[in-house]
Amino acid sequence: MSIHRIPALIDVHVHLREPGGTHKEDYDTGTGAALAGGVAAVLDMPNTSPPTIDRAALVAKRDLARRKALCDVGLFLGGTGKNAQQVARLAGQAAGLKLYLNDTYGPLRLHDLASLVAHMRAWPRGKPIAVHAEGPTLAQAIGLAWAFGQRLHCCHITRRAEVELIAAAKGRGAPLTCEVTPHHLFLTQADATSLGSLADMRPSLGSDEDQAALWEHLGSVIDCIATDHAPHTLAEKRAADPPPGVPGLETMLPLLLTAVAEERLSLEVLVQLSVEKPARIFGLLPPDGQVEVEIGPKWTLPDHGYFTRCDWSPFAGIQVRGRVQRTTLRGNIAYADGEVLARPGSGRMLFV
Repeated sequence: MSIHRIPALIDVHVHLREPGGTHKEDYDTGTGAALAGGVAAVLDMPNTSPPTIDRAALVAKRDLARRKALCDVGLFLGGTGKNAQQVARLAGQAAGLKLYLNDTYGPLRLHDLASLVAHMRAWPRGKPIAVHAEGPTLAQAIGLAWAFGQRLHCCHITRRAEVELIAAAKGRGAPLTCEVTPHHLFLTQADATSLGSLADMRPSLGSDEDQAALWEHLGSVIDCIATDHAPHTLAEKRAADPPPGVPGLETMLPLLLTAVAEERLSLEVLVQLSVEKPARIFGLLPPDGQVEVEIGPKWTLPDHGYFTRCDWSPFAGIQVRGRVQRTTLRGNIAYADGEVLARPGSGRMLFV
C-alpha cells in the first residue's frame, strides 16, 4: 500500500442535470460525487431543460450552481440553429461553446451545415468550441474549425480512425485538443453485451482495437481524460427506450489509479491528463485543492452506495487498486473517509 497526494482534478465534461432533471442529479449531489472522486472543478454541459442557450438560461443556471455547488463549477453554452450571435456575446461568461453534431441526449443537435458555419464564424477566436462529433462529422468539424481559425476541443474520442485523424491534423498544425472517457478506456463492446442497456452511451463502446488505440495515444494525441458523467435512474436505463449515458465521477480516479498500479500509466501523466492539460485548454487555474489517494490494495467497486443521485455504476463488480481517501479544497476538508463534508454554496463559479 502507498499513499500519495496529488492536485485535485478538473473534469471538463459533466452533465449535472439541473435544471430539469433533478430526479437524476443536481448541483448538490453531482458536486458531492465529484469531491468523492477527487474532482474539485467541473465544467457542466448545456443540454439541460431548458438548455443553456441564451443569457436568461445562463444566469438562472449560474444562480442555481452558486447556491448549491460543493465544488467549483463552470458552464458551457449550447449552440442551436438560431443563436450563433447571441451565445458569441456571452462567451466570456462560459467555459466554451458546445456543439452537438451527432445523435445525443437532449434537444441541441445541429442538423445543417449553415448553422455550424454560423457558429464557427461568430464565436470569439481563442475560446474553445467543444464538439460531440463522430466519424465523418468529426472530419467536417476539424476542417471548418481550421478554416475559421477556431480552437476545437473534440469530446469523448472513441475510435482508432478518429485518433489517427486528430493526430494527422495536429501534425499539420491544427489548433486541436481532445478528450477520452474512463468508460471508453476500460470497457469495450464485449462489456456492452453483458451490461445491456446500462452500457447504452454516446458514443457507443468501441472494439478492442479502438480501446488499444486510446491507450496508445494517451498523453500524446489525447490531451485529457473527462468522465462525461451522464446520470440516469436505473428505471430509465431499464426502460424500453433507455436514454444514453453513464455516471462516472466517483469511479474515474480508482480506475486510473489501478492503471498506475499496473504500470499502464504513471502518476505524473495522470495529473497531466486530469489537471494540467484541462486547465490549459479551458484557461483555468488548477483548483486550490489536493487529493490523498491510496494505491495498491484491491477492492471491488460496489453496486450501490455512491453519492451521485442515480446511485449505480457500469463498473460495479470490477476490482480496482486505487481509492480516494480525502479531498481538500481551499484548505478545507471537503471529502474524507466516505463522507462528503463540504456544504452547498462552498463551490465557486468559474468564468464570472
